[in-house]
Amino acid sequence: MRKEYTKIRKIESSMIEIEKVTDVAYKAVVSVHALGMDFVGQVVKIDDDTVTIEVFGNTEEFSLNDIVVSFHEKPLEIPLDESILGRSFNGIGEPIDNGGDIYSDDKYSVEGLPLNPVAREYPRDFIQTGISSIDTLTTLIRGQKLPIFSGSGLLHNEIAAQIVRQAKLKTDENFCFVFAAMGIKKDEAMFFEDAFNKAGVRDKVVMYQNLADSPIMERLVAPKCALTAAEYLAYKRGYHVLVIVTDMTSYSEALREVSSIRGEVPSRKGYPGYLYSDLASLYERAGMIRGVKGSVTLIPILTMPNDDITHPVADLTGYITEGQIVIDRSLSNKGIYPPINVLPSLSRLMKDGIGEGYTRADHEDLMNQLYESYSKVQDVRNISQIVGEDDLSDVDKKYLRFGDEFERRFLAQDKDENRELDESLDLGWEILKILPRNELHRVSKENLDKFIGE
Repeated sequence: MRKEYTKIRKIESSMIEIEKVTDVAYKAVVSVHALGMDFVGQVVKIDDDTVTIEVFGNTEEFSLNDIVVSFHEKPLEIPLDESILGRSFNGIGEPIDNGGDIYSDDKYSVEGLPLNPVAREYPRDFIQTGISSIDTLTTLIRGQKLPIFSGSGLLHNEIAAQIVRQAKLKTDENFCFVFAAMGIKKDEAMFFEDAFNKAGVRDKVVMYQNLADSPIMERLVAPKCALTAAEYLAYKRGYHVLVIVTDMTSYSEALREVSSIRGEVPSRKGYPGYLYSDLASLYERAGMIRGVKGSVTLIPILTMPNDDITHPVADLTGYITEGQIVIDRSLSNKGIYPPINVLPSLSRLMKDGIGEGYTRADHEDLMNQLYESYSKVQDVRNISQIVGEDDLSDVDKKYLRFGDEFERRFLAQDKDENRELDESLDLGWEILKILPRNELHRVSKENLDKFIGE
């Protein structure tokens, strides 16, 4: 029989301090009875015999004299089996779709199990998203963690939904999705539900939703529940799982708020000093294990305040992950969708997952040349603003035309347009024909003869 404690010292926001507590483990699950209801919490601090717990619920009406707390000897766990596919849950793994509870003898800690670095398999096989700018220039590799850097009001939700609708592997292996949303509004949640239903992929998607009016503590657990479900499907059931988590900035702001309530010393912009290790504990759960069939691929989405890529959340995410896809406001203002700026975007693992045997032999040459040529377009545009387009050389005018065609035809595509990789590669070569052959410095003679001609 578990001990029950009623000696409450303090209640502040979602935090409860309890005195004279012994034999309690850090991160242990806590049952809290108050207001005639039962709540779930977690131990977050132990100071001698004083324990601080975080409650996954609204504690505004709690009274010091009307709380009963009991501690479990385990971390937060969620029941999992294959029936979670097609289901929706809240931030702590409770069903919210009227589909009933998940009945399973197997329960898994949301903290996950650390992967042995020696057991990790190097990712190589690419995932086709149907979006030319991603497939051709920032190729997503199975087992990779590749974030999307966006800004407030930009179309990252639409891009995330399109990736879920269109993503596929080269083979017919089991492929599914786990989608986690933190701090989103109700209409955003309905947008994702509707998008997945209309695309006919809802039965392959597991959704974890923490709405903006939900308890802030739930926001910190939602991505852990999602990644735990992904690990189960990947390593226990053999699925290749693509996890999309939005918005990591909301998650980090919740972490900052909770850190402030705890009275911890703040670091950059008020975020806790352990923000790096906390984000890494989530991102590093993606990957592949040698000898295990499944894989976990992670696309975290974050909105950069004031579009500042040096903001702590974006800055630290860039250090931990293997590249980034950058959503650009100026491209969005031009009406280009998806507004992906390919110049600051990169995929650090794509070099080993493209080319002969993976995508197509000419992929790397095309990628390098498109980067170089589009970079030159930016220089020419800056010069034309000073001297005027009429005074540019004939070659520079061709670069301007190339830039316009590249943005209008290659970067831009409809929200339901699913381009095959070969189609994207062929389109890239077609647009490169605008430039003189002697300007294509990053292409082999063999590919010049094959795709550009004399």
